[in-house]
Amino acid sequence: MFDRSFFASKLGQASLASVAAMCAFVALSTQMHVAPAYAVALHGETVEIA
Repeated sequence: MFDRSFFASKLGQASLASVAAMCAFVALSTQMHVAPAYAVALHGETVEIA
């Protein structure tokens, strides 16, 4: 199904670029650690952000 003629076409090159971009995104996103959002405490009261 996938041979040299497919990857030589524009569609094949776009699919390779798409797969490479997804791999890069996964590699970068697994290294990012975002702190979870907590409720804000104002004057001893808890305000939840919906």
